[in-house]
Amino acid sequence: MIRRTGTTIALIALIGLGACKGPEGTGTADDATDSGGRITVWVDPPRLPAVNAFQQAHPEIPVDVMTINGNVGSTELQQKFVLFNQAGTGWPDAIFFPSNDDIAWAVNSKINYVRDLTTDLADVIAQYAPSSIAQCRIDGLFRCLRNDAAPDVLWYDKQLMAAWGYQPPTTWEDYEKLSLRIAAEHPGYLTGFLGDAYAPDRYLWASGCPTNDRLSERQVHINLADPRCTRVRDLLDHLVAADVVAPAGIFSPDAAALGRRLVMSPGAVWWGSFLFRDTWKVPPGRIAAAAPLRWSADPTPFTSSEGGGLWGFSRHIKGTQLQNTLTFARFVATDPRWQVDLSVGLPGVGPLQQPWLTRQRETGYLADFDAAAAAFVLASTIVRPERDYTRYNTGTVWTHTVTPALTSGRSFAHAWTVFGERLVGEARSFGYTVHDSA
Repeated sequence: MIRRTGTTIALIALIGLGACKGPEGTGTADDATDSGGRITVWVDPPRLPAVNAFQQAHPEIPVDVMTINGNVGSTELQQKFVLFNQAGTGWPDAIFFPSNDDIAWAVNSKINYVRDLTTDLADVIAQYAPSSIAQCRIDGLFRCLRNDAAPDVLWYDKQLMAAWGYQPPTTWEDYEKLSLRIAAEHPGYLTGFLGDAYAPDRYLWASGCPTNDRLSERQVHINLADPRCTRVRDLLDHLVAADVVAPAGIFSPDAAALGRRLVMSPGAVWWGSFLFRDTWKVPPGRIAAAAPLRWSADPTPFTSSEGGGLWGFSRHIKGTQLQNTLTFARFVATDPRWQVDLSVGLPGVGPLQQPWLTRQRETGYLADFDAAAAAFVLASTIVRPERDYTRYNTGTVWTHTVTPALTSGRSFAHAWTVFGERLVGEARSFGYTVHDSA
């Protein structure tokens, strides 16, 4: 039976513990424990079905589960782990991080929570496409597992495209040209969203713009003057001026109404079910997906990723407790009872992608499903690896700068300048030395 516990009780208990078992934030080398079997798992609400499925599959392993609601860019969760390290106890055995950027503090020398999975789960790691698991490889070691692949593809409304005589673009340059044509010929229709925290992933990561280029634990490379950044700046400046991209985000209160006027947009695989079908209620048979857009000057096609979720596992356990935690890790990454039957995202591990796609086909929602499925699988293998998760959250900086600027009618050029300045300042506030050349 799964037992749920609360964060408040845990924190009161920790604050009452006076003994510190090592330097602040590090713990000690001999603090590994063995509960004899019971494991503690922290997840957000959408991942509770994963824990339920695990318990049904492994009733011999007792599980304590705590539901956490983390905010992207928040330091609240990190502060809990500082307290755990000071007390020498309290760490969950497994956690689904609220934000992918959380892996940056979980792995750094101050917190040093997540274990090295390179050897323990080598067979699981080998099942991921290298680009899908690249951000979990930190300083040469695999320190997390990706829950699902969330690569960006090109989504488009097949019915509108056909009715208007358009063909889906294949390059970013053609995307810009078609967007401007749509703005002129069908004002009020849209070709993208700019107001959410995934927008810089959607456009900047896809282009290779160095906003999150980790050089070491304390050094990053940020350079918005790089040509891979300025080409995105120019593209979005033109689209904003043409009023063909929404300053709102995909989770905004008016996103559903806007989404029903979306002709095309780069977006993650999970947009199909989660946004178009379940949230925006676009009728079946209209939405299709094509291969990710590419920059014509780039010799190799790359795309970006929006989310996907990361699992981390404690380095503070041993014995049966560790083995049961690793059993849980294998389950959430590779077992079809979670990844195929219940997860809304394309599985990160390759062998489960086709079974998941078969289930999606059965829903009958997407148009040209075979083409969409091929685009999903291709995209999962070409996520640009030169992008790291850092302690500063680029998406949060974007929503605090670009989004309010655009919603107040300011130009994208103005928003871009403010974003760049704030991004560098944010990185420095987290203790990074910022280099503008790699």
